[in-house]
Amino acid sequence: MTELGRFGVWVPHTEVTPAQAREIEELGYGALWLGASPGADLPGVAELLDATETLTVATSIVNVWATPAKQVAESFHRLESRYPGRFLLGIGAGHPEITSEYRKPYDVLVEYLDELDAAGVPRERRALAALGPRVLKLAAERTAGPLPYLVTPDHTREARPLIGPNALLAVEHKVVLDADPVRARQTARPRVEFYLDLTNYVTTLRRLGFADADLAKPGSDRLYDGLVAHGSAESVVKQLVRHIDAGADHVALQILDDDSLSTLRALAPLLREIP
Repeated sequence: MTELGRFGVWVPHTEVTPAQAREIEELGYGALWLGASPGADLPGVAELLDATETLTVATSIVNVWATPAKQVAESFHRLESRYPGRFLLGIGAGHPEITSEYRKPYDVLVEYLDELDAAGVPRERRALAALGPRVLKLAAERTAGPLPYLVTPDHTREARPLIGPNALLAVEHKVVLDADPVRARQTARPRVEFYLDLTNYVTTLRRLGFADADLAKPGSDRLYDGLVAHGSAESVVKQLVRHIDAGADHVALQILDDDSLSTLRALAPLLREIP
């Protein structure tokens, strides 16, 4: 299985430079997750791998509706030949509100995984965005494991028994390094409120115990406190570790502060102490 370490960094794929990737590696983060649906040619990944030595670069996620599996597999093999073992292919079905030709996502994911199999992309070198029980199980059966996004540690606790002890469980969690809770929630709002219009996330959040009042835009304080680790550096780390305690192997930090590298620098010494 690709080595990720305990903590990584999630960032839109258009918003990270090779120099930033190098610093993220030097700070001790084990993986760099590229979000916002990178294209089938996986733009910029080679440059990030070139700039680093041990950092794993992963997609979170390649959208199966927009990126043909054959082309993605060709990109995977190109990267694997140059940087063996350092790239993890994360795929997912995205959102029905955004994809015009949306059909039953489970079937599409199975077909896509079949194509990756046929193209020789190893099971252990790919992962699958998953929220609900059926896709969580599919992720464990057909990939290294699931990549839950916008969830609480309660979701992690429920997911681990479903996927078994050996599957990778890599969870994204948002961070605002600010001891003022009102200001921290305001900082997080633009990057969370959007998801309250997306059925798959709202369904999962309801299953996790959030009520309609919590999910009415812009979202309740309780919702933001569950989905965004905020406070002092020590407090943020304690909140992130709840995912580890609940069964996660890896937590990908999505920093919502204006200066994300400063936040990553502040958290790194504390995170390195986590076994």
